[in-house]
Amino acid sequence: MRQFLSALTRFFSILVLTAVFSVALPLNAVQAAPHPAEERLKTVSKIEKYLRDLKTMKAHFTQTAPNGEKTSGVFYLQRPGKMRFEYDPPIEDFIVADGLFIYFYDAEMENQSSTAIGNSLADFILRENIRLSGDIKILDITEGMMAEDKTLEVTLTQTADPGAGNLTLIFRQKPMQLVSWVIHDAQGLTTSIALWESHSNIHLPDESLFRYRDPKLGRALYND
Repeated sequence: MRQFLSALTRFFSILVLTAVFSVALPLNAVQAAPHPAEERLKTVSKIEKYLRDLKTMKAHFTQTAPNGEKTSGVFYLQRPGKMRFEYDPPIEDFIVADGLFIYFYDAEMENQSSTAIGNSLADFILRENIRLSGDIKILDITEGMMAEDKTLEVTLTQTADPGAGNLTLIFRQKPMQLVSWVIHDAQGLTTSIALWESHSNIHLPDESLFRYRDPKLGRALYND
């Protein structure tokens, strides 16, 4: 878990990307084919619209760390500005974005680190107007198959620092839904995440989900 949290922290702190889905499926079941150039603009617009329309989400997630370790938990999203990764017991680590900052809590080290959302990976999914251009560069768009579903795979990087790593978002095409994401960091490590039992654009009644609460002190920080 330490290795995964370290990789995820680097990922959130360097790039500006993330995403979500409903059923965990094996990645790259069929090798993806290059997406025709004439379809590129249409595909980019479709992905941007899907992500912009995604206002809230609650989903279970399964993640695979670079060393093959698998962990699971619950993911919450409330755009703009807020999200949370909460791990299943016995893991007590968590990641939360409160609208201004994103916090990473390492329970084993009893240590918290944070960065402004605008300086993090989380900014991509949490910003009001999601665009796959400007500070984000598309490296590749391909089509493939996952089980019996046609997929789109979009690989993105930071325009100003492509050497920092990249992110591949994998979407099921019909209906349009993000099924997984794969992180390739600057150290050559790969981390994948799939979400399942996903519910989109629902009411999330507990606003405290998106406040950082120090487990040692038992109180929340308020940045509203």
